[in-house]
Amino acid sequence: MNYQFKFTQSAAGIFLLLTALISCSKKVESTYPNVEKITYSVYASGIVKSYNQYQVYSRANGIINEILVEDGALVKKGQALIKLSDASQKLSYENAQLLAKFSGINSNKEKLQQAQTEMEVAKLKMENELSLLDRQKKLWAQDIGTKNEIDQRELSYKNAASNYNASKLRINDLQKQIDFQSEQTQRSANISSTSLNDYIIKSEMNGKLYSLSKEKGEMVNTLSPIAIIGDATQFFVELQVDEYDISKLQIGQKVLLTMDSYKGQVFEASISKMYSMMNDKSKSFKVDAVFTKQPQNLYPNLTAEANIIIAVKDKAITIPRNYLLNNEFVLLANQEKRKVSIGLKDYEKVEILSGLTTKDQLFKPVQ
Repeated sequence: MNYQFKFTQSAAGIFLLLTALISCSKKVESTYPNVEKITYSVYASGIVKSYNQYQVYSRANGIINEILVEDGALVKKGQALIKLSDASQKLSYENAQLLAKFSGINSNKEKLQQAQTEMEVAKLKMENELSLLDRQKKLWAQDIGTKNEIDQRELSYKNAASNYNASKLRINDLQKQIDFQSEQTQRSANISSTSLNDYIIKSEMNGKLYSLSKEKGEMVNTLSPIAIIGDATQFFVELQVDEYDISKLQIGQKVLLTMDSYKGQVFEASISKMYSMMNDKSKSFKVDAVFTKQPQNLYPNLTAEANIIIAVKDKAITIPRNYLLNNEFVLLANQEKRKVSIGLKDYEKVEILSGLTTKDQLFKPVQ
């Protein structure tokens, strides 16, 4: 038993000694400040979009009767893309045309002629009554006839004149009514014709059909997009910038872009537009960047990552970021904890404005 106990004590002692030796053999990492170029940038993510890219909507609800273009085809402004079934709308248009024709001036010539004839008859009767009145007055001047006969003639003349004036008003009213009905029904026919055009979905620009989400026989409505059209050759990148960084940006700043579709390559761009409304959900702002030299093959919705260059300093005293304590202290080789003033930062380095020289050896703090 004594032997076993002594052996165990010896083994434990050897283990502790080895641990101490290993610990002492670990070297503390150290470095010296360097004078080098440092770039301060803001990170953003985004997607590629074509110029004037828009979603195509139908102006009418209906079933797709015919698809006139293929996905990926080049299209012209005004070119028909899709035809919807429009049988019922055609009937409505034809009915509107018939009504317009029936209500037109040519179709109401008989009514106008009849009213004109009635007015002429009333005029002749009025003129005849006036002639009889003048004759009776002349007889009365010769003491022939009675005063009552003159009064009756005057009454007959007034009635005839009133009928004539009423017939003139009727023909004027009839003309106005026919003109109004003709114009109203023609407008209804024009509206119906315009609605008929809504069943043909057309391109609003010269460009490329990048996406077509419907097939023949499917139902479309006015609320859901059915295609995406954009410029065939010109693209830009739509970036999302965190609200914390938006105040640092301005038009024209340089942007370095990387894309999964072009791994290992970096493309230059510049900020062309900044949107002033923040997205409440993502807490980010939309920023557009245009390529300085555009890649040969691009497609809408390709993902991109960007570094927006805010400031560049060619000769700056820098140290690795992981040598900085609490953003204001460094640990010197003599175990002194010194306060420093910092400037620009990137993902790996931080600029030292004051507090260090290139001759100061630094120890890496234990994290």
